[in-house]
Amino acid sequence: MIPLSLLLLSSAHVAWGSLPLVDFDRMGKVGLAGAFSGLDLFQNDSHTFDSSTSTLLQRASNGTLSPLASTNSGGRISAGCTLDDSFYFAGSFSSIGSTSASNIASYAPSSGKFSVLGSNGPNGGVDAVFCDAKNKKVWAGGSFTSPGAAVAVWDTSSNTWSKPPFNGLTGAEGRVLSITSNSSESSLFFAGSFITSFQGNETVLNSTNNPNVPFSPGASPFSSSLVPIPLQGAQIVGSPSSTEADFSNITNILCPSGSDGPGNSWFAGNGNQAVITVRDFSSLQASGVRLGNTFQSNHGTTGFSVTTIPDNTVQTLNYLDPTTQQNSTCSNTCPLSTDSSILYQDFLFNSPLSITGVVITLSEWTGDGPGLHILQLLSSGAFASAIDSNNVQSCFAPNPSNTTRTGDWEVKVAQTNISGTTQSVLVSDVAVGTSSSAGPSLTWQPYVSASGNYDINMLVPGCTNFQDCAARTTVTVTIFPGNGLDPTVTNVDQTNTEDASVPIYSGPILPTTPDFVTTITMTLANDTTGSGSNGQYEIVADRIDLVLISVNATTSSNSSGSGTGSSSGSTEGFGFFEWPLSSTSSVDATSILANSTETSADQAAIDLFNGIGGNGTISSENAAIASVAHHSSGTIFLAGNFTTSSNSNNIVSFKDGFTSPLPNNGLDGSVTALALDGDTLFVGGSFMDTSSASTNGQLKGLALYNVQSQKWSALGAGVNGKVSSLAVSGGQLFVAGNFTQLFTSSSANAGSDAPGFAVWNISNSVWVNSGGFVVGSMTFLANETSPQYIAGNVVASESIGASGMVMVQNSGSDVPTVFPLGVQLDGSAASISTSSTRRRSIVPRTSWISHVRLSHLFLKRQTSSSSLASLPDPVPAVAPAVLAGAFWTNSTSNDEVAVIGGNFSFLPSGSSFGSAQAANLGIYDQARATISALQGNQINGTVRSLLVDGDTLYVGGQFTISGLNVNGFAIYDLAKQQWDVSGVQALQPSSGSSVIVRSITTSTSKANTVIVAGTFAQAGSLTCQAICSLDTASNQWNSLGSGINGEVSSVTYAGSNQETLVAAGSIALSDSTEANVAQLTLSNMSWAAVGSGSDIPGPVTALEVNDANASSIFAAGKTSDNTTFLTFFNGQNWTTLASTLQKDTAISQLAMVPLQDTHAANSIIESDRMLMISGSLDDSSFGNASTALFDGASFIPYLVSSTVSGTAGSVSSLFHSLSTFSFTQQHFLATGVVILISIAISAGVVFLLALIGILWTLFARRDRDDKLKQFDAAAEDDESIHHRPSSLLEHINAATRGTIIGASPFAQHSSEKEEERLEGDGMEPEYAHDGDNYVRAETPSAYGGAMGTEEASRPAHARYSFDGAGEGELPLTAGAEVEILDDRDHAWWYARDVKTGHEGVVPAAYLY
Repeated sequence: MIPLSLLLLSSAHVAWGSLPLVDFDRMGKVGLAGAFSGLDLFQNDSHTFDSSTSTLLQRASNGTLSPLASTNSGGRISAGCTLDDSFYFAGSFSSIGSTSASNIASYAPSSGKFSVLGSNGPNGGVDAVFCDAKNKKVWAGGSFTSPGAAVAVWDTSSNTWSKPPFNGLTGAEGRVLSITSNSSESSLFFAGSFITSFQGNETVLNSTNNPNVPFSPGASPFSSSLVPIPLQGAQIVGSPSSTEADFSNITNILCPSGSDGPGNSWFAGNGNQAVITVRDFSSLQASGVRLGNTFQSNHGTTGFSVTTIPDNTVQTLNYLDPTTQQNSTCSNTCPLSTDSSILYQDFLFNSPLSITGVVITLSEWTGDGPGLHILQLLSSGAFASAIDSNNVQSCFAPNPSNTTRTGDWEVKVAQTNISGTTQSVLVSDVAVGTSSSAGPSLTWQPYVSASGNYDINMLVPGCTNFQDCAARTTVTVTIFPGNGLDPTVTNVDQTNTEDASVPIYSGPILPTTPDFVTTITMTLANDTTGSGSNGQYEIVADRIDLVLISVNATTSSNSSGSGTGSSSGSTEGFGFFEWPLSSTSSVDATSILANSTETSADQAAIDLFNGIGGNGTISSENAAIASVAHHSSGTIFLAGNFTTSSNSNNIVSFKDGFTSPLPNNGLDGSVTALALDGDTLFVGGSFMDTSSASTNGQLKGLALYNVQSQKWSALGAGVNGKVSSLAVSGGQLFVAGNFTQLFTSSSANAGSDAPGFAVWNISNSVWVNSGGFVVGSMTFLANETSPQYIAGNVVASESIGASGMVMVQNSGSDVPTVFPLGVQLDGSAASISTSSTRRRSIVPRTSWISHVRLSHLFLKRQTSSSSLASLPDPVPAVAPAVLAGAFWTNSTSNDEVAVIGGNFSFLPSGSSFGSAQAANLGIYDQARATISALQGNQINGTVRSLLVDGDTLYVGGQFTISGLNVNGFAIYDLAKQQWDVSGVQALQPSSGSSVIVRSITTSTSKANTVIVAGTFAQAGSLTCQAICSLDTASNQWNSLGSGINGEVSSVTYAGSNQETLVAAGSIALSDSTEANVAQLTLSNMSWAAVGSGSDIPGPVTALEVNDANASSIFAAGKTSDNTTFLTFFNGQNWTTLASTLQKDTAISQLAMVPLQDTHAANSIIESDRMLMISGSLDDSSFGNASTALFDGASFIPYLVSSTVSGTAGSVSSLFHSLSTFSFTQQHFLATGVVILISIAISAGVVFLLALIGILWTLFARRDRDDKLKQFDAAAEDDESIHHRPSSLLEHINAATRGTIIGASPFAQHSSEKEEERLEGDGMEPEYAHDGDNYVRAETPSAYGGAMGTEEASRPAHARYSFDGAGEGELPLTAGAEVEILDDRDHAWWYARDVKTGHEGVVPAAYLY
């Protein structure tokens, strides 16, 4: 999981207050749990949100959110885009932050400043912006009249506004809602509510099927205009073929000379499916196939498929259903009509393909076997080759394509990138310096079957295959598209190394007639490139491909007209307009446009205008096109609020000149946003289902449409409101709108909280943590990578989005690194409210003095047990809320995971959509970002306390479990994954109350004992009010001494071995002495009040003993008038500390935390630590907070949080993996200094040893005999020491000897050799080697060590990590479990790592 470091927010120019550096790492793994959906570090200048304004937020790459500024009240931000280093955003506003700006402004992330975009900008609301990076312009669209009608252009180079080159868009509402680019980014698509008009004094040349092709209901005007590819030279095989001679020749059906029958049709062998292979050993540009069935007796094809060569792909085919006249698709088995009135059917690929052939499998038939009358391969439109022999007459064509040439040309052949194919072209060598007019020329004259809008591409073979790169240069190409249409001239660079298809024209082309032929002429360019080879240029001529785009091309009857004058009529379009960015024309789209400006895509607007019903219906139904998306296949999707006469509701597609409904007739509600990701179209809006209700109501504002399979599907089960904006980036879909929940099942009451913003992981098809947190009605998000921007009417926002829990650790900066919960916890829909009962407020922090004794302000009380006050209400735990956590190391996998409990539900990771949810208790794996449920019956209620002891989980709270006799307390075996409550009697409440277990703890001084505390009267039949102990060996409950009365909120321990239990709550001792903080001495089970109970102002909700020091205790709670207090016990007296906490404050936990730095020392708290106060804090000095730090003198607000409804959240607990840790800060000398000191010590030791040796020698000479006797006596007295080597040196030698000689220190060795070694040293073996000693004879543990036979070793844990780089040292990680084998040296202990089995010496101070 990616950590969210709060420091990253500084990039958004957020000012941080000076916050203490809590040392989270010293506590091991640390979790913060509570009732929140977002949190942040406290900021002195925190942004105040007003939902009547629109707030712009910046989203970092890891998802953290930073508020930038808000508009004026009533303002709206609707759109934005990034150009260079500025973000341009627009809407309807008069100011942003402190900057006055009318409807559009820019933001510079580098400086954090907002800027006005000049003067004379849009004089009305802006709904869309588009950043044109190539031309450095920002296009704005909306509802305004100046500087252009509904469209304006900001030039970032000149810092000026202008109207668009087409003047603007008017009619209908005169409003532009969307500006996007086509897939090639060469044109802009404008969408909204407006009317366009094109000249009507034209002659429509192709409004019906191509007259040159025999009519068939199975063909469209588009498909009938595609010239068939001549297959006379192709290899065509039909297998198996009929034995009937008149029906066995497959080539007879390529262009049959007569009607269906002998010599004009082909039969397959009887009773077999047939395979027809068409293979041409050159590259073909194909759009589909044309098949005509045979209707001869006992033969006919009913089902087939088409596989392309060489990619061996079964193609999805698009066809016009001849019966319904609706566009349809098929793939593996496509239907072929058996209606004899249908001569043929055209089946088109999704887009033109470069292939070398096809395989047609006739898999289904009628009668004896399949057969066909017509088989043709359709081109992309038309074509012409420079090689005359390739220009063969096509079927239904009166003549073939042709070429004419001047100059000298010769054929050149080369291999291609397609295996088994060659490439033949014409080349002409021209002397360098030859003029264009004096050079060679080649003119292609393609046969064009029908008029239409075409893209013309010139194929330029790569120079690498032809080995002529040095000779290549530039040519000039002139296109004459049609009678009365102006020619187009362009230059083409032929120095490309690989084969290239170069666009040379896009627009109307007229059909070939006796009076006119389209021509494409290539000559040497006047401005040639390159220096040639051996003084020669080589120009290359290959093939010209015409790709049909649409069949609605027209030609004016008066070609000399300007296009803006009067006309005899006009064609009108609605809601959509295309403008090529390369266009230099200056036209007026607010009037009637010349047809020369009409693009193929503009036909979609014409279809919509006619389909909706014209101006009257458009106005009455408030029709509009709100969003447009252009797929790479050429399909344009148009969506919004409309219904057409063909029952296309709110979304249609436009392709190949046709506007078609999407499956199931579209959607049953309006669409506001589209986003494409490959072949996936994401759709957002205000709908519930398709128009035919095909998904059973599971779309709910969000839908996924697969462009290839043409099917709808849901994202989860949608959301509970309107989706306003969509963006795709980094494999994720970002969703913004006016919703509060993500539905996880078809039930309207089951869902995850997501108030206005959510993120969908596209590859995994799951909702994921968005990183940041925002509550509001969001109107816009930018489709950027990083930073990203989001805007809307924000109620609350925090930098980190996390449902109920985060993990925290130190970072290299002044703020911690936060890991949000990587999964989504849910709450019931009923618990979510959009109204704010307690809004977040931030007051700049000031310091206040707490050393004021205020106990005289409160009445001292002596209270009987019968009149004890109830505990104050706990911090609200509105779902989803995590109230408790504990860490568990899985004994099988050694993975450390967090067990969390509270009031929440979740879908276990890996579960499929609609699976049952788990509730209130789960196991969270941070490394894998997964959450799993506990096996067995689920908890019914709220979990408030958890304890993990080994593989046993103790669970407390206010709950029951179906089928088990538990009430507020249960035991779970984590290793076996099952509840383990057999033999444990259930807790019982007093009359009129419920069992609530708030604390489950253990003491190191009390083995096999778990202390359970809270609100209850007895355990089974045993009376033990509020606190009871469970013997884990026998599962029997026991009372603690004489017991107490009342309720317990918190339990902690004092003493070096936790020998004193300290409990807090609303408590009276057994003799009715009030003691809201009481202590139990575990050795004699005696209770006593801590200090004078009357000095504590009221019931205690939270308690902390400072580092087990019974003379430093903190307690917090509420007085009888609901005043919050914090009080301190110094070993003698309680002192209530002054604060400005308000009555709304509820404190759930006090925890002493270590610091990385220090604060000024005082008599309350040491300088190396602070008291963390958690809950729902409301303070007059700083406002709302969820945690604050207390240094003994001042409150320092630390964390703030928000709930899903935008109200102030709360933190219930801080929990950590280390049960004990040191507050003492370690300071280590630099390595170099340590080395120098070591050298100095070593030198001193050597000198001392030398001196001792000299003195020893002198004394030995004076009295050799006496000293020898004394030495012998001493040797005998000290014999046991020599026989039990246990010095530090021996430990190091034992641990490293194997390393030095290349063997394990635990390797087996001969006991006889060991005895010989000892005897050689003058020592006797102490004992015979048994099996264990034989294996580990050289290890200190095998020799017994200093700890004696009664305690050969003892367990311990690593307080800090130790690298163990030195010889014989044992590396450790903080928290590791070790076994101490020898602790005689005060500085270094010999230990074994329990997990690895490795042994070595470690610093004693590093263990506890």
